[in-house]
Amino acid sequence: MPTERFDTSRPFITLGLVILVWLLVPTVAKRWTKISFYELQAPIEVSASYLRELQDYWAWRSRSKTDIYNAYQDLAGVAAQYAHAAEQNATLRREVGKLEDLLRLPTFANYRTEAARVVTRDLNAWWQRLTIRKGANHGLTVGAPVIFSGGVVGRVAEVHATTAVVDMISSNRLRLAASFDGDDRPVSFQGGLNPPFSRPEAIAEFVPLDLFASPSDPKALVTSGLGGVFPRGLRLGTVIMLEPSPDGLFKSGRVKLDPRLNKLTEVAVLIPLEPL
Repeated sequence: MPTERFDTSRPFITLGLVILVWLLVPTVAKRWTKISFYELQAPIEVSASYLRELQDYWAWRSRSKTDIYNAYQDLAGVAAQYAHAAEQNATLRREVGKLEDLLRLPTFANYRTEAARVVTRDLNAWWQRLTIRKGANHGLTVGAPVIFSGGVVGRVAEVHATTAVVDMISSNRLRLAASFDGDDRPVSFQGGLNPPFSRPEAIAEFVPLDLFASPSDPKALVTSGLGGVFPRGLRLGTVIMLEPSPDGLFKSGRVKLDPRLNKLTEVAVLIPLEPL
């Protein structure tokens, strides 16, 4: 009987010894082990990403010439639209520069844009994260803003040699200063608990009492520029309802985020030309 009890409890004893040894290991050794494991795992995920692109390539190669020609015609139309939009953008930039000089307004911080493909997604309720296929080798730094055509994606949380991990704005780990479009007063923005396969949401807090939002009159929420991380005016989401907070001093409400956040394939990282 004692031998049988010892055999039954042996896994628990072993587990306890492993935990004890791990607790006694210096923090530096733990961090080195974590980084080494990640750098060993990263090439596998990056290779899988390249294989998916190769699969898409051969899928297109198997299409008929008629389908490829039609896709080319559609792409030519889109390219023409983007060329026209680029000309309008250049004209608007010149106008903004003239107004800033006339009104003696400060210009936005200069950033370099680094495009990156999404390798993996971790979109559970607690960890709203992306892994992208760019890292320290491309100049990425911790805290760099990540954006897409719909506004802010998140902020770089970890940087490795060839990959980086991004905390998305739908994650409750991310908090930043925001403001309503057309109103300079700062409010607090924080990601929420978002179940998988649901539209991402966040929370706006410390909203002044004289601001109102409703489904018929939603308010756009943008970055305020405070904190020196995110440039001012980047879109975060839309607030469709504001309610008084329990203390009655402010309002709070849920922020509807862009549904495309859950299916991004490519993002852009803003890297400041001068260290912040």
